[in-house]
Amino acid sequence: MSRLINPRVTLLASATVLVAAAIAPAGAEVVVRGKEGRPLSEIRQAPASIYPDLHTIVAQPSPSEIKPEFLGPVVMMKSAHIDLEKGTATLPLRKGKLKNGTPVWFIITDTTDENLSNLHGVNYAPKMAYGLTGVASRHATIEKDGSFTFNTGSVDFRPVLSVVPGAAANPFPPKSFQPGSVGDATYTPMVYIDNSAKSVLMNAPVVSQASEAELNTMCDGNVDKAKVHDKVVAICPRDETVTLSLTLGFTFDKPIQYLSTEANDPLVASLENATYAPALKDLPFALEDASPGESAERIVVVVNGPRGIDNPHRQGLESALTDGRGPLNILGGIPTINLDYSPMWRLFPAVWSAEAIEKGYRYRMTSALQAAEMSTRGYLKSLDGGDFRAVGFVVNCPVVYRIN
Repeated sequence: MSRLINPRVTLLASATVLVAAAIAPAGAEVVVRGKEGRPLSEIRQAPASIYPDLHTIVAQPSPSEIKPEFLGPVVMMKSAHIDLEKGTATLPLRKGKLKNGTPVWFIITDTTDENLSNLHGVNYAPKMAYGLTGVASRHATIEKDGSFTFNTGSVDFRPVLSVVPGAAANPFPPKSFQPGSVGDATYTPMVYIDNSAKSVLMNAPVVSQASEAELNTMCDGNVDKAKVHDKVVAICPRDETVTLSLTLGFTFDKPIQYLSTEANDPLVASLENATYAPALKDLPFALEDASPGESAERIVVVVNGPRGIDNPHRQGLESALTDGRGPLNILGGIPTINLDYSPMWRLFPAVWSAEAIEKGYRYRMTSALQAAEMSTRGYLKSLDGGDFRAVGFVVNCPVVYRIN
């Protein structure tokens, strides 16, 4: 999940970075890495966007440059131009419309076809193929000019994102909340392409439905949040690019950065600065990760982890609501680490027990295996005090960059 108190993200420092991203959006390149380490050092200082949470990361050259399964950075979403200092990714902006002519501007982050994923520089997500349940996916046709026509699904970007924390001692749940964008009953980012010779689902989150003229006034980063997704920090149809803020998390002890674009619950969407998409409630969420029919992977969201911006174990929603930084969620499998990646994540809320807190057992978890271990020991519970489990919330969080 993203920053909760101030959803606006620092804008790109100069037009130079935007122009560079626009020129080569498909180049798998980290455009700003931050300060490199000393020669021959295997570690270096973390870039500014993640420095409060991580002080060191792997330096280059790294083993992952030889084999991505090894230690080191890996660009997952090859179409992304990544700025580690700002914590942003610039992606190709796609053009589309609804059947009634309403403009639709979107990005593509994942597909269920490996060859097409490689072609478009996006993630391969085979499990997403099980998303053809109910209204969890919608249909689109690709026109002769390459634009998409969607059969249904619209997003209202006019609501004002708001999250008001609870009392200082118990900031979660918040006193009030409002997602900054709301999809109608048929909107979903999962899109089935009707006129493809291959049966393919694409993860295609909508970032705006404003006119091209309106959006071309936002190329310099002065965006109108009433017209765009709250993660957008710059958007430019003229250059065919959009820049979005990234979120820091962990997977199997490795820090990663990912996008967060939709959620099927209004509270989760508000905390994520994401679009509330009720249609995603039709996705299955209670199966095991590798079960036939399971389209989502697991994400662990700690509620009451250690607080304090300088605490090396800081983590959780209470911390995020208190200090404004992200909660450092724990994701399951991603490409290069496991076979069960999906951009759709079924949410496992994790509440440390009173006994764990009293005995000083709380710490920053960085692996779903650690959460499972603490659960079996009785130190992690769900929101209702019951067993640690998926509770029906689903978030769309495509992985962009593996930091280590």
